[in-house]
Amino acid sequence: GKYFEGSGVLGIFIGTVAFALLAPLVGGLIDGLDRKLSARMQGRVGPRLLQPFYDVAKLLRKAPASVNTMDDTYMACALIFTVVGGGIFVSGSNTLLCAFMVTLAAIFVVLASASTQSPFAQVGAVGADRELLQVMSYEPAVLLMSVGLYLATDSFDSIAVTGQSAPIIVYSAPIFLALLAVLTIKLRKSPFDLSYSHHAHQEIVQGVATEMSGGTLAKMTLMHWCETVLFLMWVGMFFIWNSPVSIALAVAVVALTWFFEVWIDNNFARVKWQACLKSAWLVALVMGVVNLF
Repeated sequence: GKYFEGSGVLGIFIGTVAFALLAPLVGGLIDGLDRKLSARMQGRVGPRLLQPFYDVAKLLRKAPASVNTMDDTYMACALIFTVVGGGIFVSGSNTLLCAFMVTLAAIFVVLASASTQSPFAQVGAVGADRELLQVMSYEPAVLLMSVGLYLATDSFDSIAVTGQSAPIIVYSAPIFLALLAVLTIKLRKSPFDLSYSHHAHQEIVQGVATEMSGGTLAKMTLMHWCETVLFLMWVGMFFIWNSPVSIALAVAVVALTWFFEVWIDNNFARVKWQACLKSAWLVALVMGVVNLF
C-alpha cells in the first residue's frame, strides 16, 4: 500500500489538545449511555444521561483527602499519558507509540494503587497486582495488532491504515477478532473487570480505586473515559478507507461493538485472573500469529 507520513510534532500537539477537549465529553456521554442501558437490562430506570458529569464535578469540589502525597501525582501522569496516546492516534501518527502510551498510563495506575499506606493498603496492592496481570493479558494482542497493521501498510501510522483503497479489515480480520477479545479487558467490563469496575457491581472494595477520592478519583474516571474513546476508535479504524461512506460504516460497527460489550458486562460474572490471562494469550497468539503468517 501507499506509504503515509505521520503528522509530525505539531500535528501530534494539535491532536492531543483536540483529544483532551473532546474525549472526556464523548466518554462521559458513553458512560451515561452505559449506565442507562445497563439499568434497562436489569429492569431499572437508571440515572440521568448526564449523571457521570455531575459525579465528576462533585469529586472535583471535594477537599483533598489523599492517603499519601504520591497517588494523585501518579494518577495525573496516567491521565496525561492516556491523553497523549489519544492525540498520537487521532493525529494519524504511530499506533505502536500510542499503544505504549496506554500501557505506560496503566503502569502509573498500578503505582498509584500500590503507593497507598492506609489500613486498606493490601487491598490496593491486590488491585495493583490484578492491573499488572491485565496488562500482561491484553498487551500481546495490542502489539500484534500494531505489527500486523505495519505489515499490511508498510507504516505504523494510523493515517496509513485509514487511507487505503479498501478497509484494513480485509487483510487483518484475525487481528481484529483478537482486539475484540481483549477489548472487554481494556474497557474494564465483566467477566474481566479484575482490578477496577466503574459500575462497582463486582465487589464492595473497588480494586485500584479503593483509596482514591476527590480529585484523584476524578482523574481516574476521566482517564477511563478517554481510554474508552480511544479503544473504540481502534475498532473503527479497521473499517475506514479513503471514502466518506466508510465513516458511517465505522460508526455503526463501533456502536454495535459497544452494545455487545455492555451486554457481556451485564450477563457474565467475573472470572479468575488465571482464566483472563490464559484466554487472552491464547486468542492473541492464535489469531495474531495466524494473521501475521
